[in-house]
Amino acid sequence: MFNRFTLLFLAFGGWSLVGCSTDQTSRGIAKPFNPVVLDSIMHNQQLAWNRGDLEGFMDAYWRSDSLVFVGKNGAKFGWQTTLDNYKRGYPNREAMGTLQFTNEIIEPTGENSAFVMGKWELFRTSDTLSGYYSLVWKRINNQWFIRADHSS
Repeated sequence: MFNRFTLLFLAFGGWSLVGCSTDQTSRGIAKPFNPVVLDSIMHNQQLAWNRGDLEGFMDAYWRSDSLVFVGKNGAKFGWQTTLDNYKRGYPNREAMGTLQFTNEIIEPTGENSAFVMGKWELFRTSDTLSGYYSLVWKRINNQWFIRADHSS
């Protein structure tokens, strides 16, 4: 599932990747896949949501008309469309509640792509909602973005 370098990175707490990341980036070489990076991005998304910052939450999504979000109403395309749908569905801080992600699978699907699957839970004063997500991630200029989101 993970390449040898990634396993070494995780075993030694990431010091080896930190030590060579500047050199790799300056030469335009893609960094090896690191599942901790995607987990960290999603943690930041969760923090943004929990402080009521939908735009900050959307920073993880690819700012493109080709972004696809699949939910209960089918596929919708575009970053702005996705943000607008979140704003309609969660118009205030109370409606947003407290979000928690639990990633169950994080794995590369290519040199610049990855798949994440997990569970989301939304705790509100009136109820608790939950479901699952499948995310396709794309690395662009050594930054990771959600390319496709299927949440139910």
